[in-house]
Amino acid sequence: SLIRLAGLWLAPLKAEAVALAIWPLCWTLPVMVSLGISAFRLGGRVAMHVALGLAGLYLITSNRFLPGSIDHHNVQIALIAVLATILSTSRTGSAYGVAGFACAMALAIGAETTPIIAVVCVIVAVRWGLEGQDMQARAMAFSLSLALCVTLLFVATVPPAHYRVVTCDNLSFGYYTLTAMGGCGLFMAAAFISRLARSVRLAALVLVGAGLGVTALMIAPECLGNPLASLDPMLVTLWLDNVGEAMSFLAIARHEPQGLAGFYMVGFLALVVCLLRVMRRDRTLAHAVWGLMLAASWGISLIQVRGAMFSNMLTIVPFALLIADLRAQMLRPHSGGRAAAAYVATILIAVPCLWAVMGVLAFQGPESLQSLLQGQLQANGQANAQDCQSAVALRQLSGLPATVVIAPSNSGTAILRFTPHKILTAPYHRDQGGMLTELHIGLSTPQDSYAFLKGAKVGLVAFCPAAPETRQLIELKPDGFYAALARGQVPAYLTALPRDSQSGFWLYRVQ
Repeated sequence: SLIRLAGLWLAPLKAEAVALAIWPLCWTLPVMVSLGISAFRLGGRVAMHVALGLAGLYLITSNRFLPGSIDHHNVQIALIAVLATILSTSRTGSAYGVAGFACAMALAIGAETTPIIAVVCVIVAVRWGLEGQDMQARAMAFSLSLALCVTLLFVATVPPAHYRVVTCDNLSFGYYTLTAMGGCGLFMAAAFISRLARSVRLAALVLVGAGLGVTALMIAPECLGNPLASLDPMLVTLWLDNVGEAMSFLAIARHEPQGLAGFYMVGFLALVVCLLRVMRRDRTLAHAVWGLMLAASWGISLIQVRGAMFSNMLTIVPFALLIADLRAQMLRPHSGGRAAAAYVATILIAVPCLWAVMGVLAFQGPESLQSLLQGQLQANGQANAQDCQSAVALRQLSGLPATVVIAPSNSGTAILRFTPHKILTAPYHRDQGGMLTELHIGLSTPQDSYAFLKGAKVGLVAFCPAAPETRQLIELKPDGFYAALARGQVPAYLTALPRDSQSGFWLYRVQ
């Protein structure tokens, strides 16, 4: 819609650029507003100012909100911020209806937030079980909205032929059935037994939970684990383990230990803060809500580090409340230097990017920051001899007759965007067949790779020696197809095309 609107006045490429700039910036607004409202309602004006400051630092240092980022995570982050705000500060049925919609939308967008959404549903259900009639209207609004909205989104986004297909990485029959059943079960319980004893309400929740558990085991047992567990082991080793946002805590500790503090430390400290506040009965409900949602997202980050973008956002309000309280203590007469030191130290430890900088300094030394900046400047100003993704790098390829192109997976989407060609592979786990074919071609001997090229009807080989994936395959198989091309040993069934100095691709036509 943004592209079409901008296209009324601008050329197509400029209209795309406008949409790419506007879209991620739009989602900074619900994040800032949600965090600011939460902090204001729970801690007053000072807490709001602190939360907005921390949120600004979070957004600026997160690539999810920079112009050009049309990744779905910025929408999910905004939805999680809205949910945390409603559950911790709102007392109206309409707000909880919005929360039900936000849960359904988050599930429809992607499976990354499923554990967080499950925690949200448990919070609402348990609160109804404990509070009964006081929570009746909110529980009914939430559960009815969740069940209806997830049904509408399921029908709108899933083709009828796939209604009974269970997949674990998106909204499919498994997630839809469990969500709709849970919503209907909570709605019926809240509608008819809110006036009964607490023990009866809790027993009803146990029955609903048991029913959901049995249903999950019957229709989607494979979804109770890692959604990517079904990936081919070869793809896990040669692709997934090298995807930065998919790395686990242990993988980062082995390969990038300097990043551990930036990803995990603020979330861990915020969990401690929430736990201590709950134990001291200080705004118990709010800290329990933020702490439980934070625990779910921090647990996700231990499995895949992409969860840290949610956990670092969820630390903002607990830390803002703590910082506001420490500021009040510091301003008291005769507070002493300790109060001021605690106030300043808490501000510093609440910023994930500072932990990231400290991690780099601790593991790589001060000179690493300078070399990193210089490397970035050189990368921005260097010639395109290693560029395998831009429109300029693909100019020669775009002028050739349309065919199937084999190239590194990270170049796949750029080839689709800037050329008329088809591709075998792009960095998406659903494309196991194409990704495995490209890996087998690169690893096979030049003689054997021809069978794969012919079977996949490949017309052009776009060899990118600078691509990390290509270098990895060359190191793994020095006698393989990619290694031979890197040495200049071109098989007889390939015809080399003229080199483009503005591109990192070496192009070959398959005879």
